[in-house]
Amino acid sequence: MWEPNCEADVRDVTDEFGPPRCHDPRVTLTVLIVDDHAGFRHFARGLLEATGLSVVGEAEDGRSALDAVAKLRPGLVLLDVMLPDVDGFAVADHLAALAEPPAVVLTSSRDARDFGERLARSAARGFIRKDDLSGAALERLVAPG
Repeated sequence: MWEPNCEADVRDVTDEFGPPRCHDPRVTLTVLIVDDHAGFRHFARGLLEATGLSVVGEAEDGRSALDAVAKLRPGLVLLDVMLPDVDGFAVADHLAALAEPPAVVLTSSRDARDFGERLARSAARGFIRKDDLSGAALERLVAPG
């Protein structure tokens, strides 16, 4: 069985964000799901875990998403655009400013064109309609290169 060797790929010092993360591309992608609808979070978790991704947490609003990222340090944040406290674009911008930001993929039940230039200027890696969500689609958006 393959075991990841992350010694050469992590920071040596634990900082205020917690222990170092492994950046070996063979390690399962870790995901934080951020959506104010518990039903969608449950659906997305089941779908992503069934395709081999590791869902490390869930958050129901922007503030709890920022706290969860600091605590869990996911590789990817699946982020709803429409949150009750602060919109997903603002959360994505905040995450992009971190020293080691997670990849962010925005999601909505609305079409990407409904968000116009805001989506084009976003720090997110991409956008997936909730109806089109799949593990493969997320992995394509966050793949290097």
